[in-house]
Amino acid sequence: MEDPLASFRLDGKVVIVTGASSGLGERFARVCDAAGAQLVLAARRLERLETLAESLSAAVAVRADFSTDEAAPACIDAALSAFGAIDVVVNNAGINRIVPAHEDDVAGFRHELQIDLAAPYDLSIRAARWMIEHERPGTMVNIASVLGAVGGGPLNVAGYAAAKGGMINLTRDLASQWARYGIRVNGIGPGWFESEMTSDAMFDNDRGRAFVERGSPMRRGGRAHELDGALLFLASDASSFVTGQTIFVDGGWTIT
Repeated sequence: MEDPLASFRLDGKVVIVTGASSGLGERFARVCDAAGAQLVLAARRLERLETLAESLSAAVAVRADFSTDEAAPACIDAALSAFGAIDVVVNNAGINRIVPAHEDDVAGFRHELQIDLAAPYDLSIRAARWMIEHERPGTMVNIASVLGAVGGGPLNVAGYAAAKGGMINLTRDLASQWARYGIRVNGIGPGWFESEMTSDAMFDNDRGRAFVERGSPMRRGGRAHELDGALLFLASDASSFVTGQTIFVDGGWTIT
């Protein structure tokens, strides 16, 4: 029998990871590197990306502000210039505005949807066009959230929840459109993982920690390595017959 773990490898694959300068995105980049991938690291903070790239086996950094229309083309150009191909896109970049909906404005809401939903769509369709034109199967991994499946309640994150809910259904629709070309589209819905985005509100104070523990049947937040398996499964050939799915890695948050 062949090694059952071999299909989880990414040897020779070119992987674009957005939001790679910190938090989950940096972890995703390191995991893909350890699995053999060649990486395009995209985010606003170029110095952080360059430092990360130097620690990986084969990686290039590209400054990309996903509130602009230039970000997606920059990622595609960087991948093709450095490695000549695109195999996997990990749509991880995002923001989270905390504001009660009745105190919000439409401009802020639109800005959040641009970064968290429209920009991943832009990058995905550009990557898919290249894959289709070159008859090269590929994979998209969209980082959604438990807040794409349930309401945020006291968290006051309507824009983020709307974007992540859109991401989950966008994953389904793109998967149904592109399956005929050998392009698979799946998602990961993380629960509460400590990162720059969540530390202040969720992990660095008693109220936030209590909220996380109370809402999760496992009574804790996620640990960084606990997304590794879902990422490698969906990015690799291990999930070759899986498309349109979002895997929630949330300690049971969405089942209660």
